[in-house]
Amino acid sequence: MKRYGTRRPVGALLALTAAGGLLLTGCGGGDDAAQGAKDTAADSRGGGYAPAPDGPRGGTSTGEAGETGENGDSREVAPDPDHLSTFALDVDTASYGYARRTLSEGRLPDPSTVRPEEFVNSFRQDYDRPDGDGFTVSVDGARTDEEDWSLVRVGLATRTAERSGERPPAALTFVIDVSGSMGEPGRLDLAQDSLATMTDQLRDDDSVALVTFSDEAETVLPMTRLGDHRGRVHDAIDSLEPTESTNLGAGVETGYDTAVEGRREGVTNRVVLVSDALANTGDTDADTILERIADERREHGITLFGVGVGSDYGDALMERLADKGDGHTTYVSDAEDAREVFCEQLPRHIELTARDAKAQVAFDPETVAEFRLVGYDNRQVADEDFRDDRVDGGEVGPGHTVTALYAVRTRPGADGHLATATVRWLDPGSRTPHEESGDVETDALGDSVWEADRGLRVTATAAYFADALRSSSSSSSSSSHDGDTRHGSLPGAPGLGELAERAGLLAGRTEDEDVRRLAEAIGTANRLT
Repeated sequence: MKRYGTRRPVGALLALTAAGGLLLTGCGGGDDAAQGAKDTAADSRGGGYAPAPDGPRGGTSTGEAGETGENGDSREVAPDPDHLSTFALDVDTASYGYARRTLSEGRLPDPSTVRPEEFVNSFRQDYDRPDGDGFTVSVDGARTDEEDWSLVRVGLATRTAERSGERPPAALTFVIDVSGSMGEPGRLDLAQDSLATMTDQLRDDDSVALVTFSDEAETVLPMTRLGDHRGRVHDAIDSLEPTESTNLGAGVETGYDTAVEGRREGVTNRVVLVSDALANTGDTDADTILERIADERREHGITLFGVGVGSDYGDALMERLADKGDGHTTYVSDAEDAREVFCEQLPRHIELTARDAKAQVAFDPETVAEFRLVGYDNRQVADEDFRDDRVDGGEVGPGHTVTALYAVRTRPGADGHLATATVRWLDPGSRTPHEESGDVETDALGDSVWEADRGLRVTATAAYFADALRSSSSSSSSSSHDGDTRHGSLPGAPGLGELAERAGLLAGRTEDEDVRRLAEAIGTANRLT
């Protein structure tokens, strides 16, 4: 399969857009994991199945905007002659982690908690990496079993973390939920063990503060430069015990107050919230809590990293908190997850290589009849805001990959240019804008998704799985002739039984533990439906 990753200067990209009418197991190294995006000017034109104009740059719209499908999945028809899809980058992974935890307990996840982009971005991708700051853009794809339909993958990658050199020092304020529910095994105990290990991995010039909250919030440790004070940090971590109810609002407010008070110039200032996000006392109004986070982010540049825990988990609130705080979310269910988050993911999130990063994919109406972005439902950006740097995008650090998957129906017999993907971001220090792009042609599409390279097959499997979980088994499922229950709306979607078999074969060939876990989760979902 051909892969196109052509770089273009900004001027050429502007011209192109105009001409077209216009995303561990230990604390030592390890592979770069696919990992987090923002408040956006919402515009669903990039998210639904969007018919491209009939003929070059023209035609009539075949539907009206404003229709929304089940489970909040956008099904809007784009205004003619829209053939663009624009969204803020996202490296969150919490949705996939929480789904796996729920399935392991014998329950299907609530469809509203399933975000396909977070399933897709939970797996390592081996895209080419840039030599310096910024992104590379790779675009590839393959045909599905449904006539004229393909899955097209847009892959973005930053430089590897190992080559990042000396990162800026970090000032980290940990806001730890010590409410009664955190006493459940696999919550506070995991956080304590992982924080203790991470404390030993941080550098002497890093600083740590510790805030706890239950019915009230308390600053257990003010901002403390590690140096010779690691013992103080360990003592504070060891002292944590579960107590009363969950006053999340007080925890967030005190956490940001502590972060502002201990804020250091020239370093990365970040709040790390560890909670089940089940606010049940004090200020439980999400909008009030979110407003405080947005204000601190704008005034002081303090970003938020949300770590979700617990079988009962406030997924929606945690995601909104991270979005407002220019941050990311992840979820931990066991010791291995926790060590990966605190020893691998969090260090990557300390340094930023791109602020307000957005992607825009331009599909060629001469070859593309319609398309749909898989997921990113609350990350979409108005097409005209792609180069408006006042509109929030995603924050991305070194060692990250971001993947976006599209279902694309090509015109019968179409041949030639299929799509151009462009990523735009701001330099974290100077806020200078930069762009890179990549192209894909129709003849680069592989004959079958299931015979594509490892990365695309894993991406397709994860997307099909998320799509099945988002679909209601009672209303949108049907049985095939072999009894395999079929789910989902993506073209070429197999039944969960077949999907589990394909994932199992892929895990065996690649000897990839993450893919093996994916196959197990799909198998569990199949048994529960």
